[in-house]
Amino acid sequence: MKVSYFPGCTLRTKAKDLDLWARKSAEKLGVELCEIENWQCCGGVFVSSKDEIATKLSSVRALKAARDAGMPLVTVCSACHNVIKQTNETIKSDEEFAAKAARYMAQDNDGSEPYGGETEVLHYLELLRDKVGFDNVKAAVTNPLSGKKIAAYYGCMLLRPGKVMGFDDPENPQIMEDFIKALGAEAVIYPSRNECCGGYVALEDAESARKKSNKVSESAKNHGADMIVTACPLCKYNLVKNGSELPVIYFTELLAEALGVKEDGGDDE
Repeated sequence: MKVSYFPGCTLRTKAKDLDLWARKSAEKLGVELCEIENWQCCGGVFVSSKDEIATKLSSVRALKAARDAGMPLVTVCSACHNVIKQTNETIKSDEEFAAKAARYMAQDNDGSEPYGGETEVLHYLELLRDKVGFDNVKAAVTNPLSGKKIAAYYGCMLLRPGKVMGFDDPENPQIMEDFIKALGAEAVIYPSRNECCGGYVALEDAESARKKSNKVSESAKNHGADMIVTACPLCKYNLVKNGSELPVIYFTELLAEALGVKEDGGDDE
């Protein structure tokens, strides 16, 4: 199976392990991640203003490249996924925005048709669930994570806005818990797993961010978790920076460990 792959900026700098173990695990599962050539930063945050188009063009370009390659577009970073997915939905639902984007993209002079929202956008976890199948992931596990109690932390970006993202039930998500169970570990359910860590207000209100992130880590600990797993580099940074007593790791690292492809010496922060 081949898919187009958008790694994003953070996976090349502060979240290298998120990318490294995604690639190694995909290879073990028979999935080829075909990195889009000359990709650019997604912008980090989806700007809802209809007049703002410049920050969305890199996402449109990535979506168009995946369409032209005839493959779905897979992301790993929660923020990249949110921005690209929302941009794709805006292209499909807003004719004025789609027309503006087409005029800008025409300057690439590549001879292709204007992009109209044709690409299927998948987060890596959706790739595992919907394309590979968690049963097949389970069958590929060589190092079951038996005895580990793991708290999945979704945060904001994967789940909201719910109707656009279509990732899972925003109020009661299950995909990460099903993923954890497929690896042989126990999934810990706790109240704060889908609440904001405060990452996007950290610069303006560090104390508020600290309280929000501590609420998440303390909730996970109080419900018996040994560690927290996430897909979001900003969430991981914020939880660790604000003193989480539990280890916080990326879900791809967990996957690589269970598949027997994880080596010592990752490059992450």
